Amino acid sequence: MSDIGKNKIVKDFTKGSISKQMFAFMLPFMISNALQVLYSTVDMVIVGKYVGTAGISAVSQSSLILNLATMVCLGFSNAGQILVSQALGAGKKREVNDIIGTLFTVILSMGVLFSIAVVLLLPIIQDVMNIPAESLDYSADYMIICGLGLVFTAGYNMVSAVLRGMGDSTRPFMFIGIASVINLVLDILFTGYMGMEVAGAAWATIIGQAVSFIFSLYYLYKNKEGFGFDFKWRSYYPRKKYVMLIMSQGTPMALQSGCINISMLYVNSMINDIGVVASATFGVGCKIDDIINKVAQGIQMAAMPMISQNFAAGETKRSKQVVHT
Repeated sequence: MSDIGKNKIVKDFTKGSISKQMFAFMLPFMISNALQVLYSTVDMVIVGKYVGTAGISAVSQSSLILNLATMVCLGFSNAGQILVSQALGAGKKREVNDIIGTLFTVILSMGVLFSIAVVLLLPIIQDVMNIPAESLDYSADYMIICGLGLVFTAGYNMVSAVLRGMGDSTRPFMFIGIASVINLVLDILFTGYMGMEVAGAAWATIIGQAVSFIFSLYYLYKNKEGFGFDFKWRSYYPRKKYVMLIMSQGTPMALQSGCINISMLYVNSMINDIGVVASATFGVGCKIDDIINKVAQGIQMAAMPMISQNFAAGETKRSKQVVHT
């Protein structure tokens, strides 16, 4: 653990006040999670103003599919976060490079696969979800554009997981804050002033997420010595050991999030049968509910690296104290 103490980037959670550390650590996560939900919420507000009910329905329904892919990638990213925290807690700094490199390859590959799946399966997805006829073209625009950009969303969540594993919750908040501002400005510009309708909102979203990913990646690269990742091509080669660990630990988390989202897709498909107004109204309600859920998940995100670090350092009692806190 001495290495952690010397590293200004990595936070040592094996000593100090647990309650103070957790509160300071979780607050940026709670705000970051809320901002991530506000992403598509802003799209819905702007689209509602300039396009109307059919546009709101398209954005809300398309967001459910995109969110499903995002949450699956997030589940596996969280597994990588745990591995990074455990390696640091156990003082195995050399392993951090292999873990991060493997996580890069696994998560970005998933992002590419989800992008391909969304585009190829678009007609089937729209049919299964019973997208209202008035929203079909709008939802196609939104799903294709944002679907092709899923690699940026997956990439941002992956880098954020690495930062969380290191004990940094401030930078992910800053990156998503930058993306949110860009999204809002471009939403108004593309959808409102340029008349690009739902496609404009989709481009605003994906550009914001791309900028967020690039900023986070640049920060990681500029501080690579502190993070323990060298960014050399050989480091991206997936190590079987860590692929298996990411899969075994990430699968339950991905399934948990995936099942919740799939159940919501089923409910939405029934609501969509009623009509475009009901579809849009239900979509807005779901977003409000999602903001509250995501804020609460900030506590979980803060607890995971704290527990992992202490557990790997042999501080079992302190790990339990984190859970109780």
